[in-house]
Amino acid sequence: MAPLSPTVARWELMRRIRRRRNEFDVSASVVAKELGFTLSYWSKVEKERVLAEDKLKKLMRLLEFDPAEREEMLRLRDIAKQRGWWSGYAGLLSDEVTRLYGLEYGAQRIHTYESVLVPGLLQTRDYARALFTNDLARVRRVEIDRWVEVRMRRQERLTGPDPLRLVAVVSEAALTQRTGGADVLRGQLHHLASLIEQSPDTLDIRVIPFDAPGGVLLGGATFHVLGFESALLPDIAWSETLIHLRLIEDTEPVRHLRTMFDSALADHAMSRADSLALIETRADSL
Repeated sequence: MAPLSPTVARWELMRRIRRRRNEFDVSASVVAKELGFTLSYWSKVEKERVLAEDKLKKLMRLLEFDPAEREEMLRLRDIAKQRGWWSGYAGLLSDEVTRLYGLEYGAQRIHTYESVLVPGLLQTRDYARALFTNDLARVRRVEIDRWVEVRMRRQERLTGPDPLRLVAVVSEAALTQRTGGADVLRGQLHHLASLIEQSPDTLDIRVIPFDAPGGVLLGGATFHVLGFESALLPDIAWSETLIHLRLIEDTEPVRHLRTMFDSALADHAMSRADSLALIETRADSL
């Protein structure tokens, strides 16, 4: 079971309410009136603001939730009120990135594609620092330590009693680009090799070699598809470019990204063993 995430709990709680509201065809204006809210305030609640306990109980009676689900929703509310580690970086992270990290923490599995860089969940401290100190990153010098700290905190999900199940597909370019210099890249590649060997059941890193015929299919894309344990929560995606970062919740674009990832993994990436061998060869060549 993935660790409890306030972000995921808020999301699931509101999905349960929306689903029930749609089943009973209860309008937002009716709900707002019953709870003593303005319609504009209710719209904020539906964007995953945590309801007071008495308001939630009143809403559950209105929508006729059964006792078992009422108990589960109150449990979700208790979790949603807590603060995840990412909330301590609210002044550093945008709202969208903060939500991503909250979802990532509570995810059961993530599929990630990176064309040029090693994925953030797999970066060493030195590699991450090299990225943040690059002038193109536009990170203020006084904030670099905190950005690196955030990256290391995210990686805590790779270990523990129920670690994140991560499948990462990267281009061979990520093993070649000397981010931070030869020593930093060598350390990063040794780290990848160690992770592959230490986590055979939960971590799969695959490389798309330069000579793969369809290796440029995804171009310079960077995206992640997150999956969750609860059957009520759909997959959600994250797409990233140099100037644009966003969560994607619409079903069709998420399905498309999932299909693209599966194709890259099955049709273009090397096997797990061959990917490990190539990573080790690249490290030795440095």
